[in-house]
Amino acid sequence: MLKDPSAKYRPFPPVHLPDRQWPSRTLTHAPSWCSVDLRDGNQALAVPMNVGQKLELFQTLVKCGFKEIEVGFPSASNTEFTFNRRLIEEQRAPEDVWLQVLVQAREELIERTFESLVGAKKVIIHLYNSTSPAQRRVVFGMSKEEILQVAVRGAQWVQDRLPRLAGTEVRLQYSVESFSATEVEFAKEAAEAVMAVWKPTPQHKMILNLPDTVEVAGPNVYADQIEWIGRNIKHRDSLIISLHAHNDRSTGVAATELGLLAGADRVEGTLFGNGERTGNLDIVTVALNLYMHGIDPKLDFTDLNAICEVYERCTGMTVPPRHPYAGELVFTAFSGSHQDAIKKGLAEWETGRQKYWDVPYLTIDPNDLGREYREVIRVNSQSGKGGVAYLLENEYGIVLPKEMQREFGPIANEEVDRLGREVSGAELKGMFWREYIERTAPWQLQGFETESRDGKVRCRARLLHDGKPVEFSGEGNGPLAALVHGFSTAGVPRFEIANYSEHALSAGEEAAAIAYIQIKPSNGRTRWGAGVDTNIELASVRAVLSALNRS
Repeated sequence: MLKDPSAKYRPFPPVHLPDRQWPSRTLTHAPSWCSVDLRDGNQALAVPMNVGQKLELFQTLVKCGFKEIEVGFPSASNTEFTFNRRLIEEQRAPEDVWLQVLVQAREELIERTFESLVGAKKVIIHLYNSTSPAQRRVVFGMSKEEILQVAVRGAQWVQDRLPRLAGTEVRLQYSVESFSATEVEFAKEAAEAVMAVWKPTPQHKMILNLPDTVEVAGPNVYADQIEWIGRNIKHRDSLIISLHAHNDRSTGVAATELGLLAGADRVEGTLFGNGERTGNLDIVTVALNLYMHGIDPKLDFTDLNAICEVYERCTGMTVPPRHPYAGELVFTAFSGSHQDAIKKGLAEWETGRQKYWDVPYLTIDPNDLGREYREVIRVNSQSGKGGVAYLLENEYGIVLPKEMQREFGPIANEEVDRLGREVSGAELKGMFWREYIERTAPWQLQGFETESRDGKVRCRARLLHDGKPVEFSGEGNGPLAALVHGFSTAGVPRFEIANYSEHALSAGEEAAAIAYIQIKPSNGRTRWGAGVDTNIELASVRAVLSALNRS
């Protein structure tokens, strides 16, 4: 980094708006929402979604309550075009859902876009061209006048083709792409040039999208830009002003909320902020920020876990553990003092004495989102220092499966409480070893061999049961399946393996592996076991015996 960054970088010039009104306003209602997961989010994936994945995510977005969904860039590829046609021909879109499509101000792309829309019920045609000084200079080599000509020609090409969509309700949208880095006066000029072609009215409004395409300034500057446009543009009552924030400065949510205060009517974004670079605005966060203030967001995230699962499966992305509202750990308390305050707050809420939610450290009731509050056991319930799972992983590389954490946590907690003092990481490891690894009764391993033949694995196990030798053979599609089969031939009540994971435990030539196995006996009471060996197959066998010994 430079010692003097001002030699290379400069602050973004502020908007002259000395009587700005947005700082004194309060949000009172939800905006119109438009999901761009299937277009902006999709183009940012290393492996873009196929048609099947886009259909599944589309259906999830509809279920969440989105009434406007940017379904793609139909002129960009056959996949995008085909997806559009399937939505329309198979009547996948409910009658109250607008299908939005993006297109550059180029005639051949506009032509292909119109071909993709024939037969649709409701469509938003989203035209854009870039306007910022850097884009004008570096990308296009055009003057302001030439950029305006691009916008006007594109708008006219769209206007000329509208009769081809007879029977379709059409709304037009224009994006001043790179608006956040464009002079507000020129952004206004470009927007008004397009309005002169499309001639919106208060009864038939057009959408004017003013994207924070790249965050080049603080969210307050974006709000100033939005308010300036709203106060100065012609025919404001014929416009739906729309926001589309990115997150380069990690303030996409703030920029959107301030932009709404500044007079915007509509928000484009994605689930969990997927998008180019640091991502788009996270619509889930903004919607639930409204919800926690008692404002109906007009979107339904009642089963947020299921939405996360669909999102992760379709996009290949993951929701970070600390992601607002949706992250795995956001309703989990590690601190002892936090746990105590939350527990007391929940107890008070359950009495019904409080009309409004006011539980310390929980801004929203997890139950409203299909989530639940969870405590993570402490090394010392008094001190509030690191949790068992955290300490085992960070000091010894023991990465417990989540379900196993729930089983071992209370076991460790009981021992910590019995000792009545802070325990070390070594003591926690000792507790784990005694509970799982060192369980050698009634079953103890003496030997285990396997051989593969005709796609099947046969095993021969030599064990001790209460000190008495037991031998048996089994067959299955893998060593563990063969072992489970072998136990059934030896008169052991039937059980199945419900969960399995393993990882390396240490480095070097004598590196050990640890396996975690959850078994489910016929009585349905699951138990975890763990085994360690330099041979991963034997570690897995030891884990099965550990689980049996604990059951």
